[in-house]
Amino acid sequence: MSDPHAPAAAPRPVPAEILSLRESIDNIDAALVHLLAERFKFTRRVGELKAQGGLPPADPARDQQQIARLTGIAQASGLDPAFAEQFREFIVSEVIRHHQQIAREHQDEVPVLDTYS
Repeated sequence: MSDPHAPAAAPRPVPAEILSLRESIDNIDAALVHLLAERFKFTRRVGELKAQGGLPPADPARDQQQIARLTGIAQASGLDPAFAEQFREFIVSEVIRHHQQIAREHQDEVPVLDTYS
């Protein structure tokens, strides 16, 4: 049994390769956050256009297309397709939440129909 009053052993230094890998991971995390921010800028605009056109916030047909497309990409990339689907679902649920909020904000607006287009 160890002596509780004995000085703690000095922590082992973290190997340089781990530090390098962590730096790369941190860079990728930052890039992912930037990419998600850009993605949400575009999906916000889609939400505005849907609200102005009286379209529903969710698009089940598009959703099914995206699931199939992203499953194929995940498989080709060596990423677990189930994880890719969970990640997509997380993002899409947030997008739909934004679109619902935008739709509520545009509720009183009447869409303008262009009869000449």
